Amino acid sequence: MNGNVIWQEATVDRARRWQALGQQGATVWFTGLPGAGKTTIATAVEARLIDAGRCAYRLDGDNLRHGMCSDLGFSKSDRETNVGRVGEMARLFADAGTVALVALVSPYSDCREKVRALHEHDGLPFMEVFVNTPAEECARRDPKGLYARARSGHLSGLTGVDAPYEPPPAPELELTPDMDVEQATAAVLSALG
Repeated sequence: MNGNVIWQEATVDRARRWQALGQQGATVWFTGLPGAGKTTIATAVEARLIDAGRCAYRLDGDNLRHGMCSDLGFSKSDRETNVGRVGEMARLFADAGTVALVALVSPYSDCREKVRALHEHDGLPFMEVFVNTPAEECARRDPKGLYARARSGHLSGLTGVDAPYEPPPAPELELTPDMDVEQATAAVLSALG
C-alpha cells in the first residue's frame, strides 16, 4: 500500500445511513456456468426489490467488462482480478445500503470465499446463490453463442468446457433448472428476507 494513500473515515456511519434509507445493504452473489440463468434471475430479483421500494442494483459480469474490468482477459489471474474488483464494488454498494445483485460466473471457489470474507470482515450480509444448471442445459440454451463458438474451435477458455468451474460447497441457496424464473426469484427473495 502506498504511504500517500490514507483511509478516510466516514462522517456518516452505516447505521445512520441504513436507518435513513429504511433498509440494510447486502450482496447477493449469483454464480454458475455461462448460460445458467444468473443474469435473468438477478434481473427479476432487482425488479421485485425496486417495485417493493428497496434500493437494489444488478452488477452484471458482462456489463462490468465493458467498463471497470475492460482491461482484463480470461486467464486465471485476470478472472481472479475480475472477481476481486467486483467484490470490492459490491461491498461498497452493500455498505451504502443497496442490495448488490452480482451475476458473475466467478469460477474459482477461493475467489468467491475471499469476497465473502471481505463482507464478513466489514459486518455486511453476503449470500452466495449457486445457479446449478448443468453444462448440457447451458449449451442447449447458449444465449450468447459461446458454447457453439467453443465447439467450433473459435473460442477457447470457456468455463465449463475447457476452463474449470468450482461449484460452491455450501451456498446459502441453490437454484436448479427445474425452477422457473418466478420460482427462483421467490426463493432468492425469501432467503434475502
